[in-house]
Amino acid sequence: MRVVRFAKDNLVSYGIADGDTVRRIKGDVFDSYEVTTQRFSLDEVRLMAPCLPSKIVAVGLNYADHISEMTEETRKDPVLFIKPSTAVIGHKDYIVCPTMSQRVDYEGELAVVIGRQCKDVEEEDVSDYIFGFTCFNDVTARDLQSIDGQWTRAKSFDTFAPMGPWIARGMDAHYLDLEVRVNGEVKQSSNTSFLLHNVEELVSFISKVMTLLPGDVIATGTPSGISPIKPGDIVEVEIEGIGVLENYVR
Repeated sequence: MRVVRFAKDNLVSYGIADGDTVRRIKGDVFDSYEVTTQRFSLDEVRLMAPCLPSKIVAVGLNYADHISEMTEETRKDPVLFIKPSTAVIGHKDYIVCPTMSQRVDYEGELAVVIGRQCKDVEEEDVSDYIFGFTCFNDVTARDLQSIDGQWTRAKSFDTFAPMGPWIARGMDAHYLDLEVRVNGEVKQSSNTSFLLHNVEELVSFISKVMTLLPGDVIATGTPSGISPIKPGDIVEVEIEGIGVLENYVR
C-alpha cells in the first residue's frame, strides 16, 4: 500500500495511491480513517511531503563506507541529531542552497515513519509502531558542518529534508537497494542490509531517548558517495519497493 499526501484544488488530503490514481482518505491516517470514493489521477494532483513530522530524528555514520569517507570512527551507539519540521519538502519541490554555505551535499537515505506513540519500546516490538517507509534526502551544508563541529546549522536549513514521494506500507526494509542520481548519473549505490544499526535497533534506541509521535520520521543514515550539488541539478533518491524522490536545486 502507498499512502500519499496530496493537494487538489487548494485542499490537502491523504490518499491511497493505486497505479496511476489516488483515492482520498477521510479521517486520521494514523488512527481511524475510511477510503472515500473520490478518485483522482496522480497527474492532476500535487504530491506533498507524505507526512508532517513533529521532528525528524536522523542517524549519522550508520554505513561503514560512509564512516570511512568522512574519516570518522565507528561508534558503539547510534549517532543522533534532529532536523526541524520546517526543513521538510516533498517530491519535485526545490532544494534551496543557502547563501552562507559554499558546499551543499545530498545524502540519500531510507526513512521510517512512526505510526503511533512510541516510548521505551523493545526491538522485538518495533514493527507494531512502524507506519511505513519513504525516501529521504538528508541535505547538508558540508562546509558549515566542518566549521561548527556539530551538525545543527548544517542540517537544518529550510528545504533540507526532502521526503517522499509516498509512504510504502507492509514491506520488509532490511534488504532494499538504495541509489542516488544527480542529473541521471549514479552517485550512491548501496543496500539497507549494510546499515550498522538496523531499523529495529534504531527505533528502540531512539524511543528510549525521546517519545516518538505518529508521523515522526527517522532517517537511517547514508552510504558512501556524497558530493556537492548546485543550482540547476536534479537529485533522485530511489529505494527498491518504495519509489523515486525527485528534487530540483536552486
